[in-house]
Amino acid sequence: MDTIFATSSGRPPAAIAVIRISGPRAFAAAERLAGVLPEPRRASLRALREGDTLLDRSLVLVFPGPATATGEDLVEFHCHGGRAVIAAVEAALTRIEGLRLAVAGEFTRRALANGRIDLAEAEGLADLLEAETEGQRRAALDATEGRVSLAIRGWMDRAAMLSARVEAMLDFADEDDVDSDAAAFAAIRAGATELAADIATVIDAPPVERLKDGLRVVIAGPPNSGKSTLLNLLGDRDAAIVSPISGTTRDRIDVPVTRRGIAYVLTDTAGLVGTDDPIEAIGVARAEDAIRLADIVLWLGDARPPRDDAIWVHARADVVGRENVPAGRAFAVAQADCGSGERVWGALHDRAIGMLPHDDALALKREQRLRCADAIAALRDPTNDPLILGEALRQARMALAAILGLDATGEMLDALFIRFCIGK
Repeated sequence: MDTIFATSSGRPPAAIAVIRISGPRAFAAAERLAGVLPEPRRASLRALREGDTLLDRSLVLVFPGPATATGEDLVEFHCHGGRAVIAAVEAALTRIEGLRLAVAGEFTRRALANGRIDLAEAEGLADLLEAETEGQRRAALDATEGRVSLAIRGWMDRAAMLSARVEAMLDFADEDDVDSDAAAFAAIRAGATELAADIATVIDAPPVERLKDGLRVVIAGPPNSGKSTLLNLLGDRDAAIVSPISGTTRDRIDVPVTRRGIAYVLTDTAGLVGTDDPIEAIGVARAEDAIRLADIVLWLGDARPPRDDAIWVHARADVVGRENVPAGRAFAVAQADCGSGERVWGALHDRAIGMLPHDDALALKREQRLRCADAIAALRDPTNDPLILGEALRQARMALAAILGLDATGEMLDALFIRFCIGK
């Protein structure tokens, strides 16, 4: 296997740059530049040289495998973080036989291959690197620290115990100490049903994608109801054209916003109106689709909202004749009212809290939830045949094992690790 290296710290220039080397020739390569290496896991200052040329003075740390981040011998140079220093050290490493620059995510991929982490932890690390809000950070850290993996392995262990009881019924039915009657089979069936219910409780919780992708908030209503004005107010920028001319907005306008640690995507839509204009009709159809798929709808019309769970806002309250808030509206908003935006954000935050994973909840990704659903379907198989039940339990274990990457394909791993930077 090749020995790989890369700069694992932030983009230079910086105060410190961490250059990692991992693989069977890591120690030999480090000795080539730093001379005698320090004791394992003890930082020591060394002069890095290529021949007679001084490259830098660096802290050197040595980590013997397999108890390392990658499961291999690993060395870190903590150099000065200038571009020229990094380039010089990397160039010197390139000229050592058997070494090459790592590709994106290769250090973490080796950790997965060597059993230092599982697929759920690797996916959590990818999400942690991309986290932009506090909720995203917490959910990703849960996965990275093995909380998701611990739950999955616990479910797998329970399924395995049930499988063992079924196998005992099938293989040793004639033994006196093995239960094989209807009561014993019913107990195993009950155990499978209970396990399915426990898994279902987790996957029925709010999805983690809402933390990452943001809650979809659609601002909807008839033409000239103040939708674009409200979008600009909430987004704190002129994202949409505001005009008294009907039909100014003909397509969706998305504005990502992070507020109080929660990510949102605000969407302005075309006014809902019957029209013979084919272009305007397309905009209306897209608005209706957006309303249907939205997590939250802000409705600015005077007619009842198209969804019962919409937040019904009394818009344009500064217009003569609209000063009073009619029954059924949550509150009033007006362009000249400085408190309008805060009222809307308060309502959105209150709604969002119930739609996002709680801090103590186990949040699963979409693919993980689908695998869990497969396991639930197998566990709820209504069969009365022990042989079929044994196969169903095996299928449930396989579905759960896939979450940990025990059957991960090369294509799946390529798609994951391309999200990583070089050096991670």
